[in-house]
Amino acid sequence: MDATELLDPSYRFLLDEPASHWTPGTLADIRHRVSRGYKSAQAARCEVKWTTDSPEPSGVRLCLYRPDSTAEHQALAPLLYIHGGGFVLGCPEMVDDYLADLANTLKIAIVAVDYRLAPEHPFPAPLQDCYTALEWMEHNSKPFGLDMSRLVVMGHSAGAGLAAALAIAVRDRQHHSMAGLVLIYPMLDHRTGSSSAPVDNPTGGQIGWGRQANQFCWQCMQGSYALDDERAPLFSPALAPDLQGLPPSFICVGALDLFLEEDVDFALKLSRSGVPVELHVYPGVPHMFDQYPGALTERCHADVVSALRRLCTL
Repeated sequence: MDATELLDPSYRFLLDEPASHWTPGTLADIRHRVSRGYKSAQAARCEVKWTTDSPEPSGVRLCLYRPDSTAEHQALAPLLYIHGGGFVLGCPEMVDDYLADLANTLKIAIVAVDYRLAPEHPFPAPLQDCYTALEWMEHNSKPFGLDMSRLVVMGHSAGAGLAAALAIAVRDRQHHSMAGLVLIYPMLDHRTGSSSAPVDNPTGGQIGWGRQANQFCWQCMQGSYALDDERAPLFSPALAPDLQGLPPSFICVGALDLFLEEDVDFALKLSRSGVPVELHVYPGVPHMFDQYPGALTERCHADVVSALRRLCTL
């Protein structure tokens, strides 16, 4: 089936996007090309923080966004944000304006974590950095005026996969709590795009993010990990046998996204586990559609803001 026939007409310009072949040899060039669209750290609208007094060798860099104005002594609902990039590229500055505007719109504090990237730092390093960021927020909640009882964790794509894994880790360790989880086209299943995929939907992944790129990035994330212990759901959240105890969740994905099947399945598993879940599937759009102008992009952004507003006030 030709997915281009299902593509929303206002997003047809995505068909002109050049395809990349992801390999160890091409990764550096892909990183360089993509990073040219990021803001520089100097131009970003955030305050840079570190999880340790001395950044090297173990500190995790954080980008803190706060609203331009708030009521005096008002405690802010905190959002931990985890960026996308297939686990192998990206940084908080790639969505700097989005996060700064979101903090102002919702009057919340946002901490975006600059986690280590694969393949140089495979599983569990990126997840460990996200957990370290969460602990930093807990330890610094008073000086930064964070109401941690209203903590929401949010991510795009691979960052959303890390957000789901973080929620599972928080549940299992019982050291912290989360009020909500916002997953925007999350990358959850390491099998997607391979012969072992539970389902191979022919309409998904033809436009934009495809099977070859997905499998390359999962292999980078996996490194030498053999998927042979209890950490498997933290690596690939789709493998979690049940999701009881996770916070109320919001998931959205395009109908032409390679991740459609795994995202809908995860939403159903949340529901079967007794977790309140809201699922949106946007017709005729592929992965990362919300990074481009269009009516469905505006709808998605509005849905995310609505979900955050609701979850942050629980």
